[in-house]
Amino acid sequence: MAAERLVIIGGDAAGMSAASQARRLRGPGELEIVAFERGRFTSYSACGIPYWVGGDVAERDDLVARTPEEHRARDIDLRTRTEVTEIDVAGRRVRALDLGTGESYWTGFDKLVIATGARPVRPALPGMDAPGVHGVQTLDDGQALLDSLDRAPGRRAVVVGAGYIGVEMAEALLKRGFEVTVLNRGEQPMATLDPDMGRLVHEAMDGMGITTVGRAEVTAILTGPDGRVRAVAAGDTSYPADVVVLGIGVEPETTLARAAGLPLGPHGGLLTDLSMRVVGHDGIWAGGDCVEVLDLVAGRTRHIALGTHANKHGQIIGSNVGGGYGTFPGVVGTAVSKVCDLEIARTGLREKDARAVGLRFVTATIESTGRAGYYPGALPMTVKMLAEYRTGRLLGVQIVGRDGAAKRVDVAAVALTAGMTVERMTALDLGYAPPFSPVWDPVLVAARKAVAAVRRAGTD
Repeated sequence: MAAERLVIIGGDAAGMSAASQARRLRGPGELEIVAFERGRFTSYSACGIPYWVGGDVAERDDLVARTPEEHRARDIDLRTRTEVTEIDVAGRRVRALDLGTGESYWTGFDKLVIATGARPVRPALPGMDAPGVHGVQTLDDGQALLDSLDRAPGRRAVVVGAGYIGVEMAEALLKRGFEVTVLNRGEQPMATLDPDMGRLVHEAMDGMGITTVGRAEVTAILTGPDGRVRAVAAGDTSYPADVVVLGIGVEPETTLARAAGLPLGPHGGLLTDLSMRVVGHDGIWAGGDCVEVLDLVAGRTRHIALGTHANKHGQIIGSNVGGGYGTFPGVVGTAVSKVCDLEIARTGLREKDARAVGLRFVTATIESTGRAGYYPGALPMTVKMLAEYRTGRLLGVQIVGRDGAAKRVDVAAVALTAGMTVERMTALDLGYAPPFSPVWDPVLVAARKAVAAVRRAGTD
């Protein structure tokens, strides 16, 4: 009896995690695995690219968890520099293009995994493809940016967008000795936070020497006589630039899936069931940045591009393909980042998210420190908490601060997943010693204030 063939489109976190897990469960005689990757690298940390660009990570290869050669040594037929151009669902086959030779060919499958990831948002504006303008999504992108920084005629950089990618790249460019301007369409950076918390990030970035411009709608990339970028136009103002980095965000790369008629959600990502199987299609799974996931707090699907989710998706898909069993129940929307020494964290819903799903809520914002106030090195942090009106169910937490502020959000993420109320949170038995926390941890101080707000709301 011939072995089943598993075909995987995409050779990064979700795709190769699925391949590796399936191989652990089923040998080559039972399952043939063919994986297509259009780039040169596999199983790498895209999240680490800003830290490589900034010099915190010394070498590109430090970001690679497993090379193509290592995957092939485990009986995975990994074909790099090969792009899948079509999925024939009815015929159970995919068309692939060898980018080196130009050869195009069909490969049949018994089971298919779509792990095509996400693509950087790149507006169709004049000059967007000029030399010196860079998106940062792959290792090749990171190398191209580093090469461009070395060739830049001056030391002025403009970052378009002030989300996670934008603020992380602003820090990287600052470390590289560039004069950095961040242009943000919103009023405050970090739209994943409420504006009052985003303002704290704005003030801190200004203090670091990063010029942050709000309500700056980019209209064009201006170029010089040599065709290279020289400035970014936003409204009536132009900002000189020797290099431009796009940090506008990403969207699901589902071009193939859409053309194949596979189901997509409201954010353009593939829709799957709990096993990560594409809805309505036996034998086809999808995971990573190309899918939508269930928000356990809002009760709706959303698109979140994170390596943590992608690796979990891959493990679950590989288990199911390989004869085991696994499910992915959803997320609460936890994310952390930093710009220089400022740490930024969020989980759950923002105010506008809660309003969008019809939830009434109260908020509580506190200022505290990451250590006991008398302990050397105690630095401030701000915690904002949202709780459901009357019931007190925790809805979301945002944290901006220094000295270990970001990872405190994990307590809130667990509380959200467990469906805890803010009152129940106040009794959590968290670790305490003066070098690590005040007697009342900042998250618990915010929970106490949220309890009081809920009780006041109950008397309205």
